[in-house]
Amino acid sequence: MIIRGKVHKFGKDINTDDIISAKYLISTDPKELGSHCMEAIAPAFAQKVQPGDIIVAEDNFGCGSSREHAPVAIKGCGISAVIAKSFAAIFFRNAINIGLPFLELQDVEKIKEGDLVEIDLASGIIKNLTQNVTYKTQAFPEFLQDLVEKGGLMNYIQEKENKNV
Repeated sequence: MIIRGKVHKFGKDINTDDIISAKYLISTDPKELGSHCMEAIAPAFAQKVQPGDIIVAEDNFGCGSSREHAPVAIKGCGISAVIAKSFAAIFFRNAINIGLPFLELQDVEKIKEGDLVEIDLASGIIKNLTQNVTYKTQAFPEFLQDLVEKGGLMNYIQEKENKNV
């Protein structure tokens, strides 16, 4: 699976309150949450995102509470993947559940805001097409790629159950 998009760059310790403020947690609608994504730290973020864009961040992305609204908001605003130096453990689970790909990369500081990046989930190859630089990270496991293609864990389970009927 290949993902290509423009980079939106963030620093370290981007927590779930930064991703989606608590005042919006009354909704579970991805588009509604997405329209407020990163509003607390980058007010115009959701309006700048084009479908397929990619977040690149530093250490400890998704820290804070275990709210599943955070990856839903990210995906709901059109972001197709998140690359970070490291992620909070709870963010992993919630991102997997909704089918949002995430990759760890130590060289994130070399990727700049607005760069065009291409990710090959199967191989773990990240190409910065703007800078003509290639990075290697761990491949996204095949079953997780399948979850992403199905739109998340619930869709994946539903499809498996339908095949067994």
